[in-house]
Amino acid sequence: MSNSESPGEPPYTSGIYPGMYQEKVWTMRQYAGFSTASETNMRFRKLLDKGQTGLSVAFDLPTQLGLDSDDDMSLGEVGKVGVAIDSIEDMRILFDKIDLSKVSTSMTINAPATTLLALYVALADENGIPRDKLNGTVQNDILKEYIARGLYIFPPKHSIRLTTDLMKWCNINIPKWNTISVSGYHIREAGCTATEEIALTLSNALYYVQSAIDSGLEVDDFAPRVSFFFGCHNNFFEEICKFRAARTMWFDIMNDYNPKNPKSSMLRFHTQTSGVTLTAQQPMNNTIRVAFQALSAVLGGTQSLHTNSYDEAIGLPTDDAVTIALRTQQIIESEIGVIDFPNIFNGSKVIDDLTNNLIRDSKIIMDDIAKLGGAMHCVKSGYQQRIIHESAWKHLKGVESGDINVIGVNKHVSEGDKTLEAQKIEIEATQNQIEKLMNFKLNRNDKIVKKALQNLRDTCNSEENIMESIIDAIRSKATLGEINGVMRDVFGTWVSPSGV
Repeated sequence: MSNSESPGEPPYTSGIYPGMYQEKVWTMRQYAGFSTASETNMRFRKLLDKGQTGLSVAFDLPTQLGLDSDDDMSLGEVGKVGVAIDSIEDMRILFDKIDLSKVSTSMTINAPATTLLALYVALADENGIPRDKLNGTVQNDILKEYIARGLYIFPPKHSIRLTTDLMKWCNINIPKWNTISVSGYHIREAGCTATEEIALTLSNALYYVQSAIDSGLEVDDFAPRVSFFFGCHNNFFEEICKFRAARTMWFDIMNDYNPKNPKSSMLRFHTQTSGVTLTAQQPMNNTIRVAFQALSAVLGGTQSLHTNSYDEAIGLPTDDAVTIALRTQQIIESEIGVIDFPNIFNGSKVIDDLTNNLIRDSKIIMDDIAKLGGAMHCVKSGYQQRIIHESAWKHLKGVESGDINVIGVNKHVSEGDKTLEAQKIEIEATQNQIEKLMNFKLNRNDKIVKKALQNLRDTCNSEENIMESIIDAIRSKATLGEINGVMRDVFGTWVSPSGV
């Protein structure tokens, strides 16, 4: 099959917009978040001053698990891999002097996605920003947490209820918001192949689409705001073709639902260069890996891009490393001329063959998942987890045997490589976050908080949409941990199947 369509033409193999980056350059959205809200705010503002065009928030592990910083389970993890967000006060500091009506914000959050979006909306309400002006994405992809990442809280049934509640609420209240970002990135980082990344991601997306329709939404109510998040690895041409294959397949999948809006069948995606390909050995080599990965994402037609910093295999990125990562995108945009050719691969037999092979092999896996009962049923049985583990093991053995080359690790190894200074998180900042939270709890009306949390509990026990009750709880000064604690009480928790 020849994939000779021009960009903007169905099935969008070459891209979803006719002129691609000649019309609009991809969003440069560097993922950032560490320690406290005030430190992360400074990083955000520096990035915006240097030309970044969108924000992407990294949350610490307690926040991702719906825990407050003063919870016993949070000990040692506050502010380590992202920013700690406990309350509306933290959200105010995080976005201080940033106009939410003018910036697009992506939040990598899943299990407590409803709470973090509610915090963002409550802050916008405080600042007098109309909800219909808010623009951004909340990841809200819980299936990949069960499959690859492990940061889930609630049982699958209740998690999907939260996912669809968020979709339905956004459709009415913040129509510009992308209500889900179906993530292949974390699946790929866990060890799967490009083919498996396509298949598992699209199978998950298909489950979300059907769940949204089953909840009462029409396909055009939500599908134009479904986005995707892919990784980009070292195999330059395979990665370009992976994006082309995914767009083609998504068009075919969505056409089965007979959408009237063309945007419902367009696969829009954010890309992040691959963290798992970065090495602590000879870390400056990572700048080259990132540059080629970023270029393949651009040539593959991404709508948004994060370029990893060269020091991320060592620790959280420093200011200098973040700047080089952003400059990598800006050089691709401004200096090397690739954006002048939106359909450069039209007629290429190599690209067509690679794309068609990826489509063929991905469909085989998707068909197997469908025959076994679909994405959710396979999650419960551990099917996708086993696929990833097997591929990760094969890759590891390939690196150990030397069949897969990693420069600086098993080839062209240098003795006495210089070590880099990693970004340090001060213990004092963590302690300050906990003290600030304790003061926040002391200076509030506990009766109002308890009433709001009871209302939330009642909503959880009903079929009512949960979003407004969470926003009301936030306004009452309930914390993230308290809100998700109520949901834990009502919904329960879940443990991954053993043996995977």
